[in-house]
Amino acid sequence: MTSSPQDLPVLAGRPFPLGAHPEAGGVRFAVASSVAERVELCLVDPDVSERRIELTERTFGVWHGLVQGVLPGQTYGYRVHGPYEPKTGLRCNPHKILLDPYARRVTGALTDMEAARGWADDPEGVEMSTVDSLGHVPLAVVTSPGGPDTGTKPEVPFEETVVLELHVKGFTQQHPDVPEHLRGTYLGLAHPAVVEHLLRLGVTTVELLPVQAFTDEPSLVAAGRHNYWGYSPLGYFAPHPGYASEPGREVEEFRTMVAALHAAGIEVLVDVVYNHTCEGGPDGPTLSFRGLEAPAYYLHDDDGHMADITGCGNTLEAGSPAVVRLVTDSLRYWTTELGVDGFRFDLASTMGRPRGGAFDRDSTLLTAITTDPVLARCKLVAEPWDATGEGYRVGAFGAQWAEWNGMYRDTVRDFWRGASGGVDQLAYRLSGSSDLYDHTLRRPWQSINFVTAHDGFTLRDLVSYDHKHNEANGEDNRDGTDDNRSWNHGVEGETDDAEVVALRTRQARNLLATLLLSTGTPMFVAGDERWRTQGGNNNAYCLDDATSWVDWTSTPESDAMLAFARRVVHLRANSPALRQAEFFDGRTTPTGRPDLIWLRPDGQEMTEPDWLDPERRTLGMWIDGSHSQSRTREGELLTDHSWLLLLHAGAEPLDVVLPGPEFGETFEPTLDTTSPDGSPAGTAPLAAGGRVTVQGRSLLLLKAPRQD
Repeated sequence: MTSSPQDLPVLAGRPFPLGAHPEAGGVRFAVASSVAERVELCLVDPDVSERRIELTERTFGVWHGLVQGVLPGQTYGYRVHGPYEPKTGLRCNPHKILLDPYARRVTGALTDMEAARGWADDPEGVEMSTVDSLGHVPLAVVTSPGGPDTGTKPEVPFEETVVLELHVKGFTQQHPDVPEHLRGTYLGLAHPAVVEHLLRLGVTTVELLPVQAFTDEPSLVAAGRHNYWGYSPLGYFAPHPGYASEPGREVEEFRTMVAALHAAGIEVLVDVVYNHTCEGGPDGPTLSFRGLEAPAYYLHDDDGHMADITGCGNTLEAGSPAVVRLVTDSLRYWTTELGVDGFRFDLASTMGRPRGGAFDRDSTLLTAITTDPVLARCKLVAEPWDATGEGYRVGAFGAQWAEWNGMYRDTVRDFWRGASGGVDQLAYRLSGSSDLYDHTLRRPWQSINFVTAHDGFTLRDLVSYDHKHNEANGEDNRDGTDDNRSWNHGVEGETDDAEVVALRTRQARNLLATLLLSTGTPMFVAGDERWRTQGGNNNAYCLDDATSWVDWTSTPESDAMLAFARRVVHLRANSPALRQAEFFDGRTTPTGRPDLIWLRPDGQEMTEPDWLDPERRTLGMWIDGSHSQSRTREGELLTDHSWLLLLHAGAEPLDVVLPGPEFGETFEPTLDTTSPDGSPAGTAPLAAGGRVTVQGRSLLLLKAPRQD
């Protein structure tokens, strides 16, 4: 049922800002399409009846109008009349009702792929589908601005930051202290019991897997499966409705969650996916961007064919003004209205490839983000790769970008499994990866160090499986990487062999301790501290079940790993020399020694032949804390104890000679990965120049107390 335009008076309104904005007496709507010949605003009522109102005003390619009598809570979409010319990339089809790209709330789901397709028989053919998609696709909801206060942003200095990557649903879905109706929701993450866990663990920052509204991609819809991780974006402004405890209250609940975390001094980063959308390739559904003006949003080749450099069916065109505006508007909204503190950019290398070309760290989109006065104050973290031939661009981003350091992950995994071929690369990773970041005006904390992430094995599985076991994903174990750099320690999967279990847990502690004691910003995955397993699945993106959820059951193993993680996180927090904000450069400290010295097991400094020895499995790292380069929040330099970190990946115990008295009068064992909670077997100070036995495949940290 369609009403006439006279039923609801329409004034001209304004083109900007885009989206639906309640104003006195109605709502101002504005949507961009420079190719549209007509645009109809469709007001959809609960019975799925539709009132179409033509927007007659067009300014700068934006169709707009102020519709009087419309209230917040109104469901709406757009129908775009214009060219349907797949050979030029244009796919306007008024039979498909479109989601507003600037929707603050999203309702409904993609339930009928055939109804959502814009094409009749051939995705590249000239005949459009005439099946109406209304009732089968998501729509937007008019939303008033504001809501609960999101609190004061903690503004944790990067050098103090410890990141926990977590999934909003999976983190609390099985938490026994969270009321059942709040589990798996934004409010579940805000629950005092959950916040207390984060505080006791000592993390400063949570990084949320995608929370912008997403839907299942075409391949999953066809298979009757669902996207759990959320890397299939639908709307870049709307919080994902599936994480609301009450439908329709996702904006309010998201803001409440942010406020609770901010009140605890914890930052909120969100993982954003500005590289592709859920519409997929040309055979995918027409839900929003494709029907508005596909070439303005998606990368196309010279023949009008969609180009895919993400491996996800489509790629946002980083050089398009429409995309630059969309991304920066979206980021500002999440920063200002929703209160988040920063972003991790999925497949960020694509954002530096305008028109699909070579990577340019000064591309329009990347520059627009870093020069925005609001966004420049955020933590900006790039995932520096994509699906192109030169996709891996670690170390290549500009001065304001931190990066997920995949080289750190690979190097540390290889060292502890005995496949490193020496220790030269390990030294770079332990000391902040100066080989990657020191030449681009960056600091060591811009290396986001990690050993595990959502994508890949959990910490437990990393030491329990040689091979992926992804059969539950329904893709015959073809999905997920085969380059796991893991070691099962003699048995594939779970085992009751006490010797194997003991070695696995020690290796897990080695990996976690190395991560948290390295210079740079550490990130680990929620559940690793509780000894979580995914049964060897390294790509559980479609498993919304106990495989992916954090298990809060208390066991001796989970309790021990949690105690160890807490110990090392707090050790790092209280030791400025272990989280320095400047690269080591051999500078002389007040003690007269260099800031960093690399040592052999005989207590002597490493030489060039030592660095080239592929059989070397042991490395000593001396950090002089007398002039640590870490600062207080007020900017004053901090003095710390000095530290000796001994990493030994060999299988047999090794006697290590401690440095002489010029390094310190005594050395106090502080952390030992051979014990379940990291406490050293003996804490008596060791004499300078003496010997200490480092057990096979273990890490030992010793403190040389400063002489005040």
